[in-house]
Amino acid sequence: MVQEQNIKKVLVFDVWGDYAHFRIGYTTTSPLTFSIPPRTALCGLIGAILGLEKENNEYLKNFTLKKAKIGLKLFKENPVKKVTVSENLIDTTTSPKSFYNIKRTRIRFEFLKDPRYRIYFLHSDSRIYNQLKKNLMEHKSVYTPCLGISEHIANFDFVGEFDIDIKKTNDKIPIHSAIPTEKLRDKKSINFDSIGEYFSVRLPVEMDQERVIKEYSDVLFERNGNPIELKIKEPYYEINYNDGEHENENIVFIE
Repeated sequence: MVQEQNIKKVLVFDVWGDYAHFRIGYTTTSPLTFSIPPRTALCGLIGAILGLEKENNEYLKNFTLKKAKIGLKLFKENPVKKVTVSENLIDTTTSPKSFYNIKRTRIRFEFLKDPRYRIYFLHSDSRIYNQLKKNLMEHKSVYTPCLGISEHIANFDFVGEFDIDIKKTNDKIPIHSAIPTEKLRDKKSINFDSIGEYFSVRLPVEMDQERVIKEYSDVLFERNGNPIELKIKEPYYEINYNDGEHENENIVFIE
């Protein structure tokens, strides 16, 4: 388990692509996408970079809520933007005798356009943490990282490993990451006087090796990547970049 008193460093890296699709499970004939990647999708992306075994979904046991902390930030330059594209899918309910007899079905997919995210990562296993750090520094991945589905290949860039401080306050503070709503003092604590487009979406955060969702969370975010000013009831984390390029950030983990 990641012990808060032992948290001193955090890995920070950016991922982006042309499109992304994080399918909402209850949609069928017209697949819709979550507005931001669920924690489960981020586990798959990180597992691909690490090269954790995909057979029988073995990689999922390394990213339980007790073992890994994962945070997510949106960028002002890359607001949440959705497009709908029609795709021709092969009809697999029949067995055609030749290529020319293959039946196709046209389906309208909802995609995220030009997505870019900053990911914050901690892990209780130093071997996994250090291996991810090494792969990020060398810009190497064992499997191809993607944003939701294999067609949407992701690129990534290592921002660095930085000091992280655990803090508490009773005042309103700007939080730069997506925020699970259970961490709020209450919904009235959000400063809606700030210009922004605020959304809350229910996301899967943990999945077992049978790909059964074990836990969900309602996650708050601002569509244009602006920080959200609010009162938080749990400790938050301040990332000290100290690199002359980035300003310090206040974050919470989706866990």
